[in-house]
Amino acid sequence: MDAPKKTCAGRIRPARMSDVRPIHALLASFAAKGLMLSRSISSLYDHLRDFVVYEEDGEIHGICALHICWDDLAEIRSLAVTESHQRCGIGAQLVESCLDEAESLEINKVFVLTYQAGFFRKMGFLDTDKQNLPHKIWSDCLHCPKFPDCDEDALIRTGPQAGG
Repeated sequence: MDAPKKTCAGRIRPARMSDVRPIHALLASFAAKGLMLSRSISSLYDHLRDFVVYEEDGEIHGICALHICWDDLAEIRSLAVTESHQRCGIGAQLVESCLDEAESLEINKVFVLTYQAGFFRKMGFLDTDKQNLPHKIWSDCLHCPKFPDCDEDALIRTGPQAGG
């Protein structure tokens, strides 16, 4: 049985320079558990504009990024919420924020590679084969230590409903 949802009183906003180290720490904690790949601080500075954060009482408790891959394709990546703030709906809010941005950019396909496929299915993502994501495979996956034996599930939202 699922635990009841908690109430969290923070807000989602675009990431800023002072968020890089807290973002890095949150990603590193999830990477240490094998839940996602780590990202360098340099990479976070390079992609800071991709990120939105959930902030409560001046602390970052959630992060998510929308990375544009091609003219009609973007990836939801680096979704993480601190354990103390899970079960508040923060993850869904972060993903919705990224989907809203995808819609405003007229991006018709948004995908995710994840170990949490059930969460994304509840948000309208459908299973897809990684071979349907050639831009991802040739730009990022080739450099991944798990390539070619990726154990993440690929899911996608397509059409006008892909964003928001």
